[in-house]
Amino acid sequence: MFTDQLGRSIELDCAPQRIVSLVPSQTELLHALGLGERVVGITKFCVHPEEWLHSKKHVGGTKSYDFTAIRALKPDLILGNREENEQAQTELLTQEFNVWMSDIFNLQDALSMIETIGRMVEKSAEATQLTQRIAAGFAGLAPEREANGAMPRRAAYFIWRKPYMVAGHSTFITEMMKHCGLENVFASNTASRYPNVTAAELREAAPEVLLLSSEPFPFSEKHLDEFREISPESKPMLVDGEIFSWYGPRLLRAPDYFRSLRAAS
Repeated sequence: MFTDQLGRSIELDCAPQRIVSLVPSQTELLHALGLGERVVGITKFCVHPEEWLHSKKHVGGTKSYDFTAIRALKPDLILGNREENEQAQTELLTQEFNVWMSDIFNLQDALSMIETIGRMVEKSAEATQLTQRIAAGFAGLAPEREANGAMPRRAAYFIWRKPYMVAGHSTFITEMMKHCGLENVFASNTASRYPNVTAAELREAAPEVLLLSSEPFPFSEKHLDEFREISPESKPMLVDGEIFSWYGPRLLRAPDYFRSLRAAS
């Protein structure tokens, strides 16, 4: 019996041999754990590893599933995420299949997810080794921040354009910003976890740094002047959205990336 991060239980008679992943970062985790042919289906957004993107059966997107494709794969385990997957469609899947859902708000949630999935697929040793490496990397960031003694820099993290949308309260991104030594100026906005903001609201919030993510909207160099004009006192920076929002093995890269970002900001 395994309990997911929504508090729902599933029972597996044996280690699953036909796994479908509906979450890009968890697909990458399954690869890191060495699942290989046991993963039979992924979404079209599961771009890592690249060889799986081209070789595994696609079952739609993270919000819109191909139920016919999923049924044809006869999965004995489906892995999803509360935020990334569409609730009504996921509920339909639970009527036919074992569906384990993650719900990630912070680093500890991510580590717990990795450990539980490791146990479900009988890769506990590999999962524990991965979580220990991730935890050690993040632990090394804290003494550096304390030794530096600097106050967190005020920042806004943009995920969309037209309308402008930012990461807000209770998001994994906001937690990652803290590890990066940044204070999210929109974390106190309780109207939405990903609120729309106007140019006037951005100027009023007065962030020192503007983080323009590579996903889901692909911000690029051509957008920097746009933000300089809106908020001249802020420094716009392009950032790797996968580092801030993927909660699997990509977290191994986060500490070094955050160090470089702090130095540049």
